[in-house]
Amino acid sequence: MTAVAADATSPPADRGERLPTRWLILGVICLAQLVVLLDNTILSVAIPSLTRELGASTADVQWMINAYSLVQSGLLLTAGNTADRYGRKLMLLTGLILFGIGSLAAGFAQTTGQLIAARAGMGIGGALLLTTTLAVALQIFDDEERIRAIGIWAAVNALGFACGPLIGGIVLDHFWWGAIFLINLPVVALGIVAVVVLVPESKSPRGDRPDLLGALLSTVGMTALVYAIISGPEHGWGSGQVLLPAAVGVVVLAAFAYWESRIPYPMLDMHFFRDRRFSGAVAGAILITFGAGGALFLLTQHLQFIAGYGPLEAGLRTAPLALTVVALNFTGVSARVTRALGLPLAIAVGMGLLAVGLAVVALFASDGYGVLLVGLVVMGAGCAFANPAMAEAIMSAIPRDRAGVGAGINGTLAEFGNGLGVAVLGAVLGSRFSALLPAALVSAGSSLPAALAAARTDAERAAVSGAFASGVETGQLVGAAAVLVGGWLAAWLLSRAGREETA
Repeated sequence: MTAVAADATSPPADRGERLPTRWLILGVICLAQLVVLLDNTILSVAIPSLTRELGASTADVQWMINAYSLVQSGLLLTAGNTADRYGRKLMLLTGLILFGIGSLAAGFAQTTGQLIAARAGMGIGGALLLTTTLAVALQIFDDEERIRAIGIWAAVNALGFACGPLIGGIVLDHFWWGAIFLINLPVVALGIVAVVVLVPESKSPRGDRPDLLGALLSTVGMTALVYAIISGPEHGWGSGQVLLPAAVGVVVLAAFAYWESRIPYPMLDMHFFRDRRFSGAVAGAILITFGAGGALFLLTQHLQFIAGYGPLEAGLRTAPLALTVVALNFTGVSARVTRALGLPLAIAVGMGLLAVGLAVVALFASDGYGVLLVGLVVMGAGCAFANPAMAEAIMSAIPRDRAGVGAGINGTLAEFGNGLGVAVLGAVLGSRFSALLPAALVSAGSSLPAALAAARTDAERAAVSGAFASGVETGQLVGAAAVLVGGWLAAWLLSRAGREETA
């Protein structure tokens, strides 16, 4: 059997010539994924340098950050479908090349416009990489090893989150801001060579016609919806700049769902949603990223605005969460626990731990870093158990020849849930903060810096800080409740689907 013929429908055990290198292949694709994830966070530490050296305005900086995430999130589903149709190895190589070209252009950008365009190009490569890395991993591992492989893949997400600000800070201490993009190039070059040598080609054997209209509708709809979520905190949720793209996103995605249900060769088979395993995993994935992403956003606000840490210091103090995820997944503990408990119970336990950790952080963050550390470690343990189990539930509910689409769905849910969590829990923070502000300071606005600037006495400043801390606490508790509900819902739906299959 040739490498191309080795399709997702063939179990990995049938491809004996590839088995000895499967863990090395996983290392290669995780390295490619890590580079993409680092660029989600690494830019934040370079904002002062960009503002000073490129004369970037606040709007420019926002577009430098958002151009990458908007393009990436909007293309995830299309990228996964393209990989299934034309070859996952081919699209993995294409993603690496596009990401490398974008990184090179970003590193030597002379204007804010050039940097924004380069970041958008990196987003295209990033979308291809995030979907094909998971899809390739599913082709080279059998069912027994797949949960551990997915756990390692998921741990790289946490590692990217933890290392981005740290690596960015170290690089900026020694080089100019463009170096944070140029450090991608050696990794991209190594990845290209390793993929060519090691990774087998695989694609769907069905040869469906390309769903061009579906690709267009899904890209436009997701981009518009994510843009509305990103813009909400800045422009206000009732503004036209938010409501218009949100309405466009909802209408276009509804048209996408209608189109996909009517054509014989859909890029996203809407029948997937009739599978309770899939529906349960989708609900859980949105709520876990909603609660975790939003609560971590609030935690960084607390560490910087209340505790007085800088961005790099705040990032280092939240790193134990990511390091716990990495440790439990790389040692195989998470996979063993998941196999022992089964997917439904592993998800329930993981999301329960995450909810408990969020509650500890919300209620006791002001009691010192020791208590905060306990909460972060518990949160990390919850993520280590729940995230791989959730990804496994999504991917196992989808035919193996549609692994790219499954990876696109998984990535889209993560992007959507995280953005929604930041937006909604941020709104909870703002509402609670405004409600608790002293009457004399309400007119100063709903931001902490504006309210502190307007405060004239120590008592007023203390009241402002207390109101903000209360808002953070309320938002994190709402996130904990969402995670807990998501765990119960996902576990119930998955358990019910399992009982029906064995009946």
